[in-house]
Amino acid sequence: MDNQALRTLQLLEEIDQNHAPSQRYLAKQLNVSLGLINSFIKRLGKKGYFKITTIPKNRVSYILTPKGIAEKSRLTYEYIHHSYQFYKGARSKLSLLFQELVEAHVHRVILYGIGHFAEIAYISLQETPILMVAMVDDNKPGQQFMGNMVIDPSRMKHLSFDRVIITAISSRKIIKDKLIEKGVSAEKIVILN
Repeated sequence: MDNQALRTLQLLEEIDQNHAPSQRYLAKQLNVSLGLINSFIKRLGKKGYFKITTIPKNRVSYILTPKGIAEKSRLTYEYIHHSYQFYKGARSKLSLLFQELVEAHVHRVILYGIGHFAEIAYISLQETPILMVAMVDDNKPGQQFMGNMVIDPSRMKHLSFDRVIITAISSRKIIKDKLIEKGVSAEKIVILN
């Protein structure tokens, strides 16, 4: 599912839940600029996904049309299908990786990078004898993730581990370079493609 389809779905959901959201509110919810949300609303309105009314004169209201409801349903199905395929593919790759790690006598790992892929990695790891010793993230130390406290990368030097599995979706090369710079052997760093 591409970004435009995802933003369309998010916008249709926001309009369905709140008939009179301001463009500023919508821009904040979708994490886009006000100008972009304005052009997005005009484009989707021209496609007939919702009607734009101004009652009272200074307040804009959006009402989903049957065409908009159908598009929202189609995009929701597409999103669920895409998410399931992502989950299924990730589980398959992680199962193979963890099987290789078990065969290589790896006992202790660190997951580096918090997000959806890290959740799948954590769940998959529970099916193995491998122990996760820490969850690490540059931007989220101190937060809870899957029942574990996320730690700052600087605390890794105090941990005993066999591998660091980079579970961040983006910035993987940057994370790998940072780990090597901090003295972690390249052989101990695992990145899934």
